[in-house]
Amino acid sequence: MKMEKGEIRLVEIPTAGGHEQSGARPAIVLSELEAGIVIIIPFTSNAQALRFPHTIDVNPSVENGLKSRSIALVFQMRAIDKRRIKNRVGTIESKTMEKIDEMIKEMLYL
Repeated sequence: MKMEKGEIRLVEIPTAGGHEQSGARPAIVLSELEAGIVIIIPFTSNAQALRFPHTIDVNPSVENGLKSRSIALVFQMRAIDKRRIKNRVGTIESKTMEKIDEMIKEMLYL
């Protein structure tokens, strides 16, 4: 199962602590690394997450396949095992992916 940057997939994120996201949810694929690791950005349906920096509000569309308004938690990008990746939902819109790329550069001081 080859994945492309910008795909939205259902993922199963292991139980986390604190404010980390966990459970079944859609996520944006950033990159598929060797050794079966995938870098993702999880979504939440909780609009209160917009109070944090490095988040993006995404409305559902035919292209992205989301069922409801979702918040991309760019600041919570993480690596997960490829076996936790499930069905393809859609693809994030290119303008949104460009914003995400800029946020990542800002976050990592690149």
